[in-house]
Amino acid sequence: MTRPPAGRADDQEGHGMRDTEREAELLDAERRLQAAQRTSDVAALDTLLDDRLIAIGPDGRTFTKEDDLTAHRTGGSVLDELVEEGLELVVAGTTGVTFFRGRVSGTSEGGPFAARLRYTRTWLHDDEHGWRILAAHLSILPPPT
Repeated sequence: MTRPPAGRADDQEGHGMRDTEREAELLDAERRLQAAQRTSDVAALDTLLDDRLIAIGPDGRTFTKEDDLTAHRTGGSVLDELVEEGLELVVAGTTGVTFFRGRVSGTSEGGPFAARLRYTRTWLHDDEHGWRILAAHLSILPPPT
């Protein structure tokens, strides 16, 4: 994992937390998200996704938090494989972005899929919920060379 230099005190909203601490918390949230996606853990996903979530799929379609939870709850989205090839992150105060690159396969909308994907996720942090995803974008990557 690579990330930009950090370590300055964060004075936004009076939290005073150092960016490196927030980076560690964000990395943990990303890992919990991946685990929840692998197992379709709807309760964990519910805590990690902001109610205002807007996600854009590789075909340009828009999805909400409820769309994602319903897909996992009903079996409309099942991951057989989610393998991280790379992860970068950046934190600026109470905003974070994760850049996941990896292999994903499973079933979606009744059909099998397998692809290398890039997820770009924008996270917000608050004291009540911790890190939650507000926005996400998914792109298909070419096979590795």
